[in-house]
Amino acid sequence: MKKSIDIICVGEVLIDFIGHQINTSINRTKDFHRFLGGSPTNVAVNAARLGLKSVLVATCGEDGLGEYIVRKLKANNVITTQIKKLDNVPTSVIFVSKSTGTPDFIPYREADCIIEPSQISNEILESAKVYHTTCFALSKNPARTTILEGAKKAKALGVKTSIDINFSERIWCDREEAKLVLKEYLSTDPLVKLSEDDCYRLFAESKTEDFIFEYFHGLGASTICLTKGKDGVVLSDKVLGIYHQKALPVDDIKDATGAGDAFWTGFLYAQLLNKNFEDTITIAQRLAVLKLQNVGRLPDNIDISKFLEIGE
Repeated sequence: MKKSIDIICVGEVLIDFIGHQINTSINRTKDFHRFLGGSPTNVAVNAARLGLKSVLVATCGEDGLGEYIVRKLKANNVITTQIKKLDNVPTSVIFVSKSTGTPDFIPYREADCIIEPSQISNEILESAKVYHTTCFALSKNPARTTILEGAKKAKALGVKTSIDINFSERIWCDREEAKLVLKEYLSTDPLVKLSEDDCYRLFAESKTEDFIFEYFHGLGASTICLTKGKDGVVLSDKVLGIYHQKALPVDDIKDATGAGDAFWTGFLYAQLLNKNFEDTITIAQRLAVLKLQNVGRLPDNIDISKFLEIGE
């Protein structure tokens, strides 16, 4: 079957209310601006901005915020046929501090975790190249079961799976349960993205790079990308070994919210173009830097795919 979809993003769609005041607590933030949010949503939107065909599988409320979500997704050319709108459950929202580092947040989760198997058809899976989700999305049922079953079907159909292990104890208080669910997802051999902060939260203590790579390779992942902020990126591949890349310089950081999603969109974009890991990480870093320099979404006034071009 012809692969007409580049990326299926499955998981949370919600509203980020991002504070105006930078580098302050939510307690001291006076006002907030509304943005389309959710990690898989950000990846779907970013991918569409890069000219990829992206589908978002997600659920929101049949309310004003849900209408805003669908309108914004369509405006960004994301395929919305697999979005479910519920009339008895409100759209999920998250209040986020504006930060140059890891943002503080308070989640109010409602409709986002009600993802049903009917939203992931075999036809959609068969037509896709990448199936992507997040730790956030796997944290609650029925979304968890739906996503896991979808990943297993995707693997059987030759679709490459992907996951951002954006673990937070505020979202998923049971670490041992999270590890078991991740073990099940990683059995599909996904491309894995995680940060040092994610690892600290998941294991409740600092872990060495050797431990992190051995642990996640042991669960079945062949390629693991560990982001380390100002210390750059370390990628471990079972075949090609370890690859280190320094961080790109960033002038005028305005907001870190969504920078990891931008990075991973760039990574998946480059892999779909069959780039080597050096070029893949460079493209991912460039997109993350662009996001760090903008509040909310990526800027409209540039050709992002051209901005990411790397000479042969």
